[in-house]
Amino acid sequence: MVTQNSQSPMERITQMLTPWLASIQSPQKSQEAVLQKLLGIYAQTEYGDKYGAENVGSIGDYRAKFPIATYEDFKPLIQRVMAGEESLLLHEPPLGWAITRGTTKGENKFIPMTATDIEMRTSAGRAVMMHAMQTRSPKVFQGVNLNLNFPSVVGTVKSGDREVEYGYSSGIYTRFVSHKTPVRSVPSQEDIDALGGGKSWDMWEKRFDLAYEQCTPLNVTLVGGVAPTAVEFGRYLYKKHKRYPKDIWNVLVMTLGSTPGINTYRAATLQALYGRETAIREIYGTTEGMFGQQMDEKRAWTPNYDLFFFEIKTRRGVKMLHEMEPGELGSLVVSTPILPRYKIGDLIKAYTPPYFRCIGREHWYTPVVHTWQMLKNLDFGGL
Repeated sequence: MVTQNSQSPMERITQMLTPWLASIQSPQKSQEAVLQKLLGIYAQTEYGDKYGAENVGSIGDYRAKFPIATYEDFKPLIQRVMAGEESLLLHEPPLGWAITRGTTKGENKFIPMTATDIEMRTSAGRAVMMHAMQTRSPKVFQGVNLNLNFPSVVGTVKSGDREVEYGYSSGIYTRFVSHKTPVRSVPSQEDIDALGGGKSWDMWEKRFDLAYEQCTPLNVTLVGGVAPTAVEFGRYLYKKHKRYPKDIWNVLVMTLGSTPGINTYRAATLQALYGRETAIREIYGTTEGMFGQQMDEKRAWTPNYDLFFFEIKTRRGVKMLHEMEPGELGSLVVSTPILPRYKIGDLIKAYTPPYFRCIGREHWYTPVVHTWQMLKNLDFGGL
């Protein structure tokens, strides 16, 4: 028998990718299995007990018993969880509280992050692993990751008699799992957090200076984080040091998320800063979870069918995400270990299976803006 330790790096990568690739081949079967796992988690919570999680036997039962809910629907329960009533929504204690960079009706959203949830977020690494497997080169793992993530601790909020720390999901994830990943993140999340959690430009200059000082002598092969931040970092380096990232490092892959159009109208700017040969791989992640990532050179992401349960609300009703037809639009409804049937507020566009794009938030004007961006960038829907 071949043991884990005797495997080559490429064999280990292939093994780690197998569950995801298998789920892409059989999304219906995979989604049914994921739902059963999630129901086992929901049955351990008061919310799941209220809607009869133990008695759900099929996808149809799940839809009949559990309502689609928005953040506003969950908000009163989340506030009670923050005050200490964790079993309302959680089957295990939270490791951190994530705050959104955007807002919902003028207020930041707070989302608990548990050990199970954080472990699932490692799926974002699949984009890098796929690149390594397809190029048959482990070079990306022989350098370091330029860490441009947000702080994991921004402040505290009063919840009953407790002070609850909160930060950004990317920082919380990096703090808890970076030691498990094959590429070391520099600066460390602890060093980033030590600078403080402010969002002012002065604070970002401090973070950028830290990244430049620590990474300049190193072999940076990977850049991960938020796409606009990666752009601002590249521009800041040139403004302050008259050097672009491509003048300092040979970045092989960028895994970026947080905004639509990463591989379309943002690609030219990113490659001008980091190098024309740099592979850009989009991550579709939100504060609530990492839901998909780019699997090849086609400019769209593929869902993590083996981890989350995906539905889509269209004009014709609710269906499974993988049942969407190419060109169809819908509002994503995702079930995570924390939030059952959560209407996240993102508009999803389907392409040839298994490819999707998030085109923006759910507003009437989002499809109009998306179409305008396509025309302006001569992007006519091709992958």
